[in-house]
Amino acid sequence: MARMTPEINAGSMADIAFLLLIFFLVTTTMDVDTGINRMLPPPIDPNAPDPPPVRERNVFVVLVDAQDRLLIEGELGNINRLREQAKEFLLNPDDDPNMPVKEMQTIEHLGEIEVSRGIISLQNDRGTSYEMYISVQNELAAAVREIRDDVSREYFGRRFNELTDEALVYAVRQAVPMAISEAEPKDIGGR
Repeated sequence: MARMTPEINAGSMADIAFLLLIFFLVTTTMDVDTGINRMLPPPIDPNAPDPPPVRERNVFVVLVDAQDRLLIEGELGNINRLREQAKEFLLNPDDDPNMPVKEMQTIEHLGEIEVSRGIISLQNDRGTSYEMYISVQNELAAAVREIRDDVSREYFGRRFNELTDEALVYAVRQAVPMAISEAEPKDIGGR
């Protein structure tokens, strides 16, 4: 007498596998690349008058060529000193006539305070590496962040990112604007 092997009913296995697949698709989160957080300027009003020219002394030019060489104000620079150079430019502590103009402004919650008219102009070559571009961006943003921290500590006794009142955050941003201008990448040279 031959023994019969019992068959397993596999009809419900497909249903279970399908339900598990749906469960994992619904509950799994996907990583989303967020990119660099920058606020773009508002669109230009066609009826607005032409903006006044920016004085050359108010512009701190930072160039990165295709070989990832850093040029600061036309001279070969070092990424390790970029933050300090940017801070010194924006603060102009010695009132150097070749550095940016500072003007007194009355800002709510801060009173009369000197505000730099300095602008950092960042330009890079199309061949600049992503790592170098991000490093330069980080150093320039860190320079502004450190100046904001100093102003925030002086007036409110805590760092800028610890401020919870939006009015105080706005006041510090007015006193120390994120004045970093990026030009469209182009062929600067250095290949």
